[in-house]
Amino acid sequence: MREIIFDTETTGLDNRSDRVIEIGGIELLNHFPTGRTFHVYINPGDRKVHPDALAVHGITDEFLKDKPSFAEIADDLQAFFDGAKWIAHNATFDMGFINAEFARLGLPPVPQEQVVDTLSMARRKHPMGPNTLDALCRRYGIDNSHRTKHGALLDSELLAEVYIEMIGGRQAALGLGGTERVTTVVEVEEVEIVALSRPRPLAPRLTPEEVEAHQTMVKSMGDKAIWSRYH
Repeated sequence: MREIIFDTETTGLDNRSDRVIEIGGIELLNHFPTGRTFHVYINPGDRKVHPDALAVHGITDEFLKDKPSFAEIADDLQAFFDGAKWIAHNATFDMGFINAEFARLGLPPVPQEQVVDTLSMARRKHPMGPNTLDALCRRYGIDNSHRTKHGALLDSELLAEVYIEMIGGRQAALGLGGTERVTTVVEVEEVEIVALSRPRPLAPRLTPEEVEAHQTMVKSMGDKAIWSRYH
């Protein structure tokens, strides 16, 4: 199974007018990173980076001037994600922007069934929260000390570690130390089993009087009494 853990950075919060300016993705195959990544910065055209967004990711208008447009990277983006699950933290936000960019180019949106939201997963797994990416890194002991600003590729790398922890992939991997299997054959000597019988039966624990009293009680209960089946 192929999955892409990804993140976006944008000029602002409104996907109807704001634009994607960075996309980062990490490829997983059967829940293991393959080493393949996707990372681009994107020129948003005449849309300027909002000051609030700038404070989060630090990507300036000046930095983006010589970067390619979304139209120029769209084919590479689709090729990298082709056939894979799109996995993001708060995927509604990221997919809203990705699909808005596709719509501007006349491309179809990513089907909802191909998208996995790790924020929804975290809320189900840890209903008391908090479930931000930083909080989940702390919960799972993942070092995020180098995350001073949001960045699409860095956040994807951290989210990949969080995602693997949430699905139990790391624990499952502990038993996979290598691909080589070792088979041990143990020869078991045949043992003859002999049923033993007592030379003298044990004395009954019930006295004849107790047996008679029990039979009298069973008869008094009628023919349908359960004890009649064992009498």
